[in-house]
Amino acid sequence: MSGADSHFSLLRVRPGTRTLQLVIVAVLALGVSGLAEARSTPKTEEEKTLYFLGVMASRTAKDLMLSKTEAAMMIQGMQDSIDGTAMELDNTVYMPKLQALAKERQEQALAAEAAASKSFLDKAAQAKGATVTESGLIITVIEAGGGATPAPTDTVRVHYHGTLRDGTVFDSSVVKGEPLEFPLNRVIPCWTEGVGMMKVGGKSKLVCPPEIAYGDRGAPPTIPGGAALTFEVELIDIVGE
Repeated sequence: MSGADSHFSLLRVRPGTRTLQLVIVAVLALGVSGLAEARSTPKTEEEKTLYFLGVMASRTAKDLMLSKTEAAMMIQGMQDSIDGTAMELDNTVYMPKLQALAKERQEQALAAEAAASKSFLDKAAQAKGATVTESGLIITVIEAGGGATPAPTDTVRVHYHGTLRDGTVFDSSVVKGEPLEFPLNRVIPCWTEGVGMMKVGGKSKLVCPPEIAYGDRGAPPTIPGGAALTFEVELIDIVGE
């Protein structure tokens, strides 16, 4: 998609989900970070790369929602393994248990996010000027615009600012200072519908239920499964018009 590679590309629909292997690797990496005797600031490029690994791993490990006590037990297992004193546990017994734990925690996180998103959407639907479409999209016109309206197959140029329900910015062409171009039929359904209701020169707020955004799988590590999303979108141009 033209102009998209420099962005986080969250607007594209991409298949696939997090695998248990990634969660396990992340948990182990998180455990390693707990073994450090003292905090230090990464200086060399190799140290910064390893530090980045820790940051990315911790994001994925959050899926397990470990308490401090649980994290301490995980770190103890890591330390014992390094020391050669680890308890002998049968992989054929405990790998399925780990899989079940990961699945249970992910389902709990999904249920919590979905419930919070519903409350967020209910409130957004009551906001002044908001219109709720059949799909559940909540759209509020900020500036009407006076140009053409794009067709579903058109490529458009936009500025956008995307936030989670708590206001966390997960992606923003405004912050990056570079508008995004994309075919309107190759993005999440919320955008296909919402931007397709706009006119060039206009600006709207799109509040997207998870069903027309990233659904239960989310867009890791930034967007959790079941998340409602808010975008402020400015339709700059229809490319080729």
